[in-house]
Amino acid sequence: MLSATLKPKPCPTCRQLFMPQRLMQAVCSPVCALKKVRAEKVEERAKVRTRKEAIKTIPVLIKEAQVAFNAWVRTRDEKQPCISCGAPPPNLEGLHAGRDAGHYRSIGSAAHLRFHEDNCHAQCVHCNQWGAGRAVDYRIGLVKRIGLARVEVLEADNAVHKWTHDELRAVKATYKQKLKELKA
Repeated sequence: MLSATLKPKPCPTCRQLFMPQRLMQAVCSPVCALKKVRAEKVEERAKVRTRKEAIKTIPVLIKEAQVAFNAWVRTRDEKQPCISCGAPPPNLEGLHAGRDAGHYRSIGSAAHLRFHEDNCHAQCVHCNQWGAGRAVDYRIGLVKRIGLARVEVLEADNAVHKWTHDELRAVKATYKQKLKELKA
């Protein structure tokens, strides 16, 4: 009597018509069941990833964008000497390879320039971290590299900027793409 009420139905995985053996049978075979479960897991992970991205705070997004920007700066300037002391690029392997992405106008004093390409150049760790950025030497190297007019524009820029979620996501995506193009 039970089999009389069951009707053939299409398998959602392989799209073939099958006759269900049980009342709640959704797929035609164990292979299709496994494929369905895997597809649902992938879909669930994508939903979780989207939810996690949506709840990120401004400080977290700034940090992620800064990591992408700094990696791009170090790669862009990998053949350049240190902007402050003129030391040649070291032959070290590792996370930073002995180089930092040093800012001319610090992030603390000019946060609106943290992602400005003229404001950030590769600097040896010694100059950036232990030499307090060596601002005077940095300026001399910067004038040589980008010219006095652009340096003066940086020094005169005191606009206040409040970063938004969308801007920070765009900065991160832009510099990840630029880094990929540099490495290609």
